[in-house]
Amino acid sequence: MRTMPASSAPKWNRLEPDERRTQILASAVRLFGDKPYAEVSMSDVAASAGVARGLIHHYIGSKRDVYLECVRFLVTVPPIEDVHLPTGSLEERARGSVHWLVGVIETHGTAWVSMASGSGVDEQVAQILDEADDLAAERVLDATAFEGRGGDRRIATSAVRAFGGMVKAAGREWLVRGTLNREQVETLLTDVLVTVLGTVDAMDESRER
Repeated sequence: MRTMPASSAPKWNRLEPDERRTQILASAVRLFGDKPYAEVSMSDVAASAGVARGLIHHYIGSKRDVYLECVRFLVTVPPIEDVHLPTGSLEERARGSVHWLVGVIETHGTAWVSMASGSGVDEQVAQILDEADDLAAERVLDATAFEGRGGDRRIATSAVRAFGGMVKAAGREWLVRGTLNREQVETLLTDVLVTVLGTVDAMDESRER
């Protein structure tokens, strides 16, 4: 019996379950970011990830499950604990927060724009987007160390959620249409965020009188 030469023997990457799952999701994110849902097959995902199709079912589930996990992964703003953000004036804190947020968007590129826009989404995707918007608003407020004079976090959160719509629109202009560059996007969003938070502060102050 002939022995297969070492150089031609198949090589398998042994990964821990979490690493394998992340590898599959990363490949799926790229595919769903480039093509409509209907045009992406499980075979495409398996081929892109370099795994057997059965592994996708094992680690994540059906095509629908994979898609929902991709949406959740793309639109959920990561924690800020490990990020060094500036202190100082509201404008300085807002500028640092926007720089961090835009960096997150740039990492995902056009796939983020596609998933975050949420046009024509169903109930499950809409729920993921709503939860992600809530979390993003809370993390932006944490990043800017914004408390507000009146302490009503609900108003501030709602205002920053509205600001999130501007973030998505600016991301599309930058990454899809190419009408703005990153520096322009950061300047625009910083100015808007400072205005939004200043307005919330003024609303709190007027309510206290």
